[in-house]
Amino acid sequence: MDLPSHQRSEAAASPVERRRFPRHSVHVQIELHQEGSEVPLRMETTDLSRGGCYVQLMMTLSVGTYVNATLWIDDSPVRVRGRVVTRHPQFGNGIMFLEFQGNGEQVLSRYLDAIID
Repeated sequence: MDLPSHQRSEAAASPVERRRFPRHSVHVQIELHQEGSEVPLRMETTDLSRGGCYVQLMMTLSVGTYVNATLWIDDSPVRVRGRVVTRHPQFGNGIMFLEFQGNGEQVLSRYLDAIID
C-alpha cells in the first residue's frame, strides 16, 4: 500500500530510531570512572534507558572511552561497565551500557517499569 505524498515526506524526514530501548527523562545520581583512572565524576543522568544514559559534562569524554559507572537507584548501587557512544563538546556524553554486575540490570528494569506505569 502506497502512502499519501504528505505522509511519505514526513516519514522520510523522520530520523531513524537507533536505540533498542526507550529513553526516559529521569535524573538519577551517577558516578563515572574512566577506565584507567581513579578520579570519579559525579553527576545526574538527564535521561536513562535499559541500554544507556546521557549525562551533562563540560569536559566531555571521547567517543569509544570505556567507563565504569554506579547508578544510585532507590538507594541501591547499580554497577555497570559502559562505553561513550556520543559526544557533544561542552554539553555531554551518551553512554551505552555493556555489562551489569550482579542483579543491576533487573534493578534498573524494575525502576524504569515503575516510573512509566
